[in-house]
Amino acid sequence: MTQVTVPTASAPELPEDGITAPAAVDVAALGSHLLGNWADIRRQARELAGRPEVQGIDGLTMTEHRERVSSQLKYLVDSGAVHRAFPKYLGGEDNHGGNIAGFEELVVADPSLQIKAGVQWGLFGSAVLHLGTKEHHDKWLPGIMNMDIPGAFAMTETGHGSDVASIGTTATYDRQSQEFVLHTPFRAAWKDYLGNAAKDGLAAVVFAHLITRGVDHGVHAFFVPIRDEQRNFLPGVGGEDDGLKGGLNGVDNGRLHFDHVRIPRTNLLNRYGDVAADGTYSSPIASPGRRFFTMLGTLVQGRVSLDGAAVAASKVALSIAIKYANERRQFNAASETTEEVLLDYQRHQRRLLPRLATTYAASFAHEELLEQFDGVFSGTHDTDEDRQDLETLAAALKSLSTWHALDTIQECREACGGAGFLAENRLPSLHADLDVYATFEGDNNVLLQLVAKRLLADYAKEFRHADFGVMARWVAHKAADATLHRTGLRQVAQTFVDSGSGKKSANYLKDENTQRQLLTERVSAMVKEAGNALRSASRMPQADAAALFNEHQNELIEAARAHAELLQWEAFTRALPGIEDRDTRQVLTWVRDLFGLGLVEKNLGWYLMNGRLSAQRARTLGDYINRLLARLRPFSLDLVDAFGYGPEHLRAKIASGAEGMRQEEAMAYARTRRASGEAPVDEKILIARQKAAAKREKRRAAAGN
Repeated sequence: MTQVTVPTASAPELPEDGITAPAAVDVAALGSHLLGNWADIRRQARELAGRPEVQGIDGLTMTEHRERVSSQLKYLVDSGAVHRAFPKYLGGEDNHGGNIAGFEELVVADPSLQIKAGVQWGLFGSAVLHLGTKEHHDKWLPGIMNMDIPGAFAMTETGHGSDVASIGTTATYDRQSQEFVLHTPFRAAWKDYLGNAAKDGLAAVVFAHLITRGVDHGVHAFFVPIRDEQRNFLPGVGGEDDGLKGGLNGVDNGRLHFDHVRIPRTNLLNRYGDVAADGTYSSPIASPGRRFFTMLGTLVQGRVSLDGAAVAASKVALSIAIKYANERRQFNAASETTEEVLLDYQRHQRRLLPRLATTYAASFAHEELLEQFDGVFSGTHDTDEDRQDLETLAAALKSLSTWHALDTIQECREACGGAGFLAENRLPSLHADLDVYATFEGDNNVLLQLVAKRLLADYAKEFRHADFGVMARWVAHKAADATLHRTGLRQVAQTFVDSGSGKKSANYLKDENTQRQLLTERVSAMVKEAGNALRSASRMPQADAAALFNEHQNELIEAARAHAELLQWEAFTRALPGIEDRDTRQVLTWVRDLFGLGLVEKNLGWYLMNGRLSAQRARTLGDYINRLLARLRPFSLDLVDAFGYGPEHLRAKIASGAEGMRQEEAMAYARTRRASGEAPVDEKILIARQKAAAKREKRRAAAGN
């Protein structure tokens, strides 16, 4: 369909900044920059996602959708799209970062396909790859790669989701038969919500407590056949279909349970823990706790890929909504004859452009996460500290990006009015499918709690080996800090410097170092307060320590969220120098400022209560954000076009140019009617004319007298 260009507001003059208004954004260059280190793979993945063969179809029944997605997995195999992370000697590429970069683009085709593929190769296959040894790789990975062995990832239980250490399933070693006996001893121990479990799976990687010689060695992973070739459960294995869900109905989620199911000893995926024929347990990692977290850490790619998929979904939603908002007209506030384009309204800008800024921040942060992930799994940067950093970063960013995606898709849906609610425009189904992203691969609140614990641990390290002099200086500094902020001395100083000038306040807020300081100080202060409150927990009885932690749980999670937002801002800031075109870099700097100052505005109460901002600067903040919105409005289409998603990816009629054609037709009709003299006179205009005529008559009469 022919695209119709609808005139938009021109870039405002910027005399206060001393900056010449940018002429244009170099969309092609910015798009290439956003593709990151694995640009070629992303382009290949997007070409694949644009094919009808892998795209979702609205209106399918659950059974039809499942069958379609199952057949699409074979299409992915034939297209060479899913084996990049597997070993070269088995036909893979040993390309871990590139694998995720390509995989996450499948969300654009159909989130069900992305998740089904993620179950098969990113969870089931990845568990065999990273938790097993070469014997397991040679035996099972070829079948997993070519779909001869579709499988499930059986970790979550009905009674325990994020708390993996407390699952109920056991795998007890029988020395006489040299077999493990898998058993789910009660209903809450059933494995639940498992993709490929309801229909397709022939095997599963099952997580269970490994028990040998009367000792529980913690959770380990086992390769367990669950069905025969006719898709009948094997003896001792049972299950149920989870049935219709709120979204992702192309994935056959189900439950599994085991009644003393026997598997060979060698089916233990034994990279981090092994059992000899006589039942002796051994592990290269002596600490049970460290061993457990190391095993789970090898599966971090699920969170990394969800972070990227959520960012991609946000880009799609914003592309649809902003293209529509640049064409849809409503109300003729500024003209008797021409209605306003939606995105010219400040409120509409407030709804969409800050979310666009956050999406850019999340995109740059994800690229850094992907680089760190590739460094760990390629072995180039694979120390214990590297892995801990990766796990923390993935937990932080996955939480923010999945929440942001849901918020963005919903706001885009509402911003498109009734059209946004039509299935043909994708937004309702996209929201439904991504809803569960906030709770699988780790509930977001639980993940942020893990991030908070890491922040507390790092904070504690500062003083673990400190002498009395260091501690005394820190106490003095803390007291001085409280005096400066809590008594308002800093606020007074800010007001004095600004001297009533809104321009000075705005210059302060837009400064990169100011934004960094405001965001960093908030994280630091929140962590310090929580750390001080919990400092005595290590000396308390377990129950009392748990109660104390619970009292501060919410503030810990908020500190972790603030930390993750800071990470996104920093990633955005680091990306700016890499944008070579001056005008494009200026526009992106405004986008970064909109993101950073939006975070300050969202938490303005904290900054005021803690003395970080004066009331004068706080009042200036909203006005300056509105100025940023007006500056960015002319570049809104360029900013979403740089995401690189074409009509074959968006597949939304309201983003096809059809609305612009309708608006042009309506305006042409009105112009023709007015020019012909056949247009009826609006009653309000007629009344106004009559009143004006009466006034003129009254003035003439008065003049005659």
